[in-house]
Amino acid sequence: MKFLDKGLISLDYEAQDAADAIRKAGQLLVDSGAAKSRYIDAMLNSYEDKGPYFVLAPHIALPHAKPEDGVNEASVSMLRLKHPIAFGHQKNDPVHLVFALGASSSSEHIALLRRLTTLLSNPSQVEQLRSAATEQDVHDLLAQTQN
Repeated sequence: MKFLDKGLISLDYEAQDAADAIRKAGQLLVDSGAAKSRYIDAMLNSYEDKGPYFVLAPHIALPHAKPEDGVNEASVSMLRLKHPIAFGHQKNDPVHLVFALGASSSSEHIALLRRLTTLLSNPSQVEQLRSAATEQDVHDLLAQTQN
């Protein structure tokens, strides 16, 4: 399981729009070997078909698709946008943090969501993610939350 591992974090990406942000967050999964490139297309298709249902909290999006759409390993990437982007969600726009989630089973999906929810349920930790200067700062935060 890869949870915001080295190479799965990109800070201050200048996204053109929501689709660009989803594409970039998904590319982090692909580049790490956790997903196939078709998984990005599946996440984009899900967004086009269902809208921004995955904008789960203020300023936070969690795009994902089905395991059979190309997940190799359970994983979560994080993309912090340099400028927040509207995804079309009535209450939670604009999005500043995008977490692409790939799971190859429902139990992995639940485990990743639980870990992400624990991290994001603390406003102080969310602010630390939003203000981290480096990828290492994010890893340090994760190490603190593991204890």
